[in-house]
Amino acid sequence: MATLEYASKGLVGVLTPQANTTAEPEFSILWPRGVAMLVARLTSSSQSMMERMNEYSDGLRATLDQFANAPLDAAAFSCTGSSYLIGAAREAEWCAAIEAERRYPLITAARAVTDWLAALGAKQIGLVSPYPPELTEMSVSYWQSAGYDVTEVAAIYNDEGDFHPIYSLNADSGGGGLDALKGKNVDAIVMLGTGMPTLGSILVRASWDGPPVTSCTLSLAWRTALAVAGQAPSAENALAWSRGETWGERMKFLAPISV
Repeated sequence: MATLEYASKGLVGVLTPQANTTAEPEFSILWPRGVAMLVARLTSSSQSMMERMNEYSDGLRATLDQFANAPLDAAAFSCTGSSYLIGAAREAEWCAAIEAERRYPLITAARAVTDWLAALGAKQIGLVSPYPPELTEMSVSYWQSAGYDVTEVAAIYNDEGDFHPIYSLNADSGGGGLDALKGKNVDAIVMLGTGMPTLGSILVRASWDGPPVTSCTLSLAWRTALAVAGQAPSAENALAWSRGETWGERMKFLAPISV
């Protein structure tokens, strides 16, 4: 079990959008024993989602400064939308520059997903998207630029709530999207957005006969935990996380879900 749990000590700095109500609860379930987190909020006064995501990336260094000289082993950037806007090439340069400056890796949710897909050898992918149409299209372009063929998209966007349309989703809002893609010709399914609750939807389908499933938050926790433990991505550890072998019992205890 130690191989799957990555039972090593580590401190992760998590950067999450200011109104995100999902990332911290899910990370609290996902982190292996021995890994702790500090959280800094990505902030913007803009009323436009697109402008906020641009400002989150533009203000990254100032956000990291909130951690001061805390002995971080890695920083986890929990806003996939910002990656879509800057593009995969610029994102890679961005991560390399931060690591050189700060002496710890910056791991973005989008790059963590691509590492998960690469570990499984997936090429054709399906997306469950809680985004408005414009951002969904940008996400498709991002994955295509990273070398993946997006063959299916299940859209679950709903802007009728009083709060944020993504953060207002319930514990299994994405489950219908997963079920819609189950029989499609895809190698893997990605649940997009760190603001969409995903762990319950994934866990209750862990033994299904559909393709492997991950989410942006799940992939980010997996890739960051590997970095902290000094381990490389592999099909074995990617699938172990997606099946809930490393976090499922904590999920059942802390946040039981029935679907």
